[in-house]
Amino acid sequence: MNESAKKSSQPNFILPLTIRIGRYLPRLIILGLAVHLILPQLTSLEYSLKVIESMAIWAVGLAIVAQVFSYLGSGYQLHSIVAIVHQRISVKFGVIITLAASSIGLVAGGVVGNTAATYSWVRKKGVSVEGAGLAGTLPLILNNIILIFVTFVGLVYLLIIRQLSTTQTIIFILILLLLLISISVILWGLRHRLQLTSLAIRIAGWWARINKRSYKVTDTEDTMGRMFKAWDALATGGWQRPLLGAGMNIGFDILALYFIFIAAGYQVGPGVLLAGYGMPLLLGKMAFLIPGGVGVVEGTMAALYKGLGVPDPAVVVVILIYRVFSFWLPSLIGFPAAAYLQRSGDNKI
Repeated sequence: MNESAKKSSQPNFILPLTIRIGRYLPRLIILGLAVHLILPQLTSLEYSLKVIESMAIWAVGLAIVAQVFSYLGSGYQLHSIVAIVHQRISVKFGVIITLAASSIGLVAGGVVGNTAATYSWVRKKGVSVEGAGLAGTLPLILNNIILIFVTFVGLVYLLIIRQLSTTQTIIFILILLLLLISISVILWGLRHRLQLTSLAIRIAGWWARINKRSYKVTDTEDTMGRMFKAWDALATGGWQRPLLGAGMNIGFDILALYFIFIAAGYQVGPGVLLAGYGMPLLLGKMAFLIPGGVGVVEGTMAALYKGLGVPDPAVVVVILIYRVFSFWLPSLIGFPAAAYLQRSGDNKI
């Protein structure tokens, strides 16, 4: 294959990567700085600094280890998904792809950019179209299943165990209903695939018009087709190990948050921990206009933990450190990882 052919075969999201990073990364940084400036207003800066000074270093170290295992879970998930089609990529390569694709999604198309990046890099390793399609789609489905389950457990805990105000109870019931409606639509769509695809096309077209962007119906059809194939692969078996990878990803992420609470000198129970974890991250995913749910996750998490009795200084410190470990550092690592994957081409890792 000559050089010009190689260039033409590169996916569209790869070519303008540097330009897109330069365009969107400053916005991301500004949003992050805004969060760092706004959240400390919840409490006295003096008290927050005291919490930081007295933090248990050993617990912070365990939080970092837990985050490393969380991303190893993502790498294992990609490894297991490709194994469904009797092919192989290493767990290490899966981790690199996860980091790089997440960063690409921040600056180039969100979930769509993440999925496209994963698909492209898995294909570069010689994996079949079917296997790469599963690798690009299944993590989103399985991770959201686990996250919805955690959110459900947390909401039930808030509704049954804790004493909530009438307004809070109504809000949480509405969120539960939204989750149930979403699940019902998905189950209906699996039995009526043409109708669900048509609905997705209308929604995507409407969103493109709102944002004054070009839109191709085939993009949505291809995406829905990959999702249906991913579901069919789950239905025919082989879902246990990928689901285990998703469980490792989210489970160790929760464990990291727990260790940060311990480091800040506050012992949090499992119910409170889950109640303040699942919903903010789920809302962050739903707030697709904001990269990574920046501000949405932090603000919602702070409000929930404050309402559950966690002291203000601990809330501020815990949330900021958790987001640095779980979002900011992996995102920053992901950009050089993406550049490495672009340069590596078909070389084995």
